[in-house]
Amino acid sequence: MKRWILWVAIAIAVVLVGGGVWRALAARQAQQKALAQSSAQIKETTLDLAPGELVTVQRHRLALAVPVSGALRAVESAMVKARAAGELQGLTLREGDSVRAGQEIARIDSTEARARLRQAQQQADAAKAQVDISQRQFTNNRALVDQGFISATALATSQASLEAAQSTYQAALAAADVARKSLDDTVLRSPLTGQVSQRLAQPGERVGVDSRIVEVVDLSRLELEALLSPADSLAVRVGQKASLRIEGVATPIEATVARINPSAQAGSRTVPVYLVIAQGAAASVLRQGLFVQGTLDTGHAEVLALPLDAVRTDRPAPYVQAVHSGRVVYLPVKTGARAVVGGNTLVAIEGAPEGTPVVAGRMGSLREGTPVRIQESAPANPAAAATPASRAAP
Repeated sequence: MKRWILWVAIAIAVVLVGGGVWRALAARQAQQKALAQSSAQIKETTLDLAPGELVTVQRHRLALAVPVSGALRAVESAMVKARAAGELQGLTLREGDSVRAGQEIARIDSTEARARLRQAQQQADAAKAQVDISQRQFTNNRALVDQGFISATALATSQASLEAAQSTYQAALAAADVARKSLDDTVLRSPLTGQVSQRLAQPGERVGVDSRIVEVVDLSRLELEALLSPADSLAVRVGQKASLRIEGVATPIEATVARINPSAQAGSRTVPVYLVIAQGAAASVLRQGLFVQGTLDTGHAEVLALPLDAVRTDRPAPYVQAVHSGRVVYLPVKTGARAVVGGNTLVAIEGAPEGTPVVAGRMGSLREGTPVRIQESAPANPAAAATPASRAAP
């Protein structure tokens, strides 16, 4: 009797546990079904786009330009260096002072150089006197040979003495010229007309040979050395125009490509291009070392283009969010030249056919496959057009 009660209790417990499990599984399945229905409903939420929220791939005539930047430098500049060692004297010029070509800038103490010149000159005078003596002796011996009083050997000896004296005199003259050159080297002169940009020594300072004293620059001709990538340099030609800007100066500065370096730099592989600055209204504010940037016009091209912000770059390769068959489709594109047209920056693209509607950049990132509906006209109430229901994009 007791065993029968035990088995009934066990059966009741099994039934109760099985019913609980069944109810739990049913509830879980209902929850999953509801979640799936909710996800499907969210996925199929249609995004309404106004005509102004789409852009079309169109053909444009873009002005091709290469960005350039760099520091201005004078075409002609010179570093005046000491050509003799000694005490620096007479240096009164400072930064910003104007100088003329050939103007004396400073001097090196010339006491020793003058003494050496006097010594060399006196040695030359002594050698000249020896030449005169040898000349008279040779003339006398030649007369005596003609009269038969001395032999021809004595005449040959006197002639050799005369030639040696003449050589010694020429060597003394050369030594005097060297001493005179050393004296001239004590005077430092400007090799060109311009302005002093650096003063690197002070009066009374003892300087050595090749010590830098002042730097002179000629601001009448300035140029920009722009380093271009190999791809950009292919379109650059001598004579092309560029528009440059300096921070704080409203007026753009015109420049012209004057030279193109035939060799690329070893480290960066960039190609130096030299642009001569036109002396216009902004010439008075130009200084060596100012940083400028601008664009170099290299021609025009008919290309398919889009606004720059419509090209997405949040993936390894750029792409656009095109609208095809009522859904958002990602189209990978290849970008090219850029230009400003009507205040908007356009970029040339490859990979999207002409006439393809593309979601504007201000719409942000949309999930690929999102259903979209293009409105015929913009809503009367802009706030209503941006409601969470119409802009939902999971």
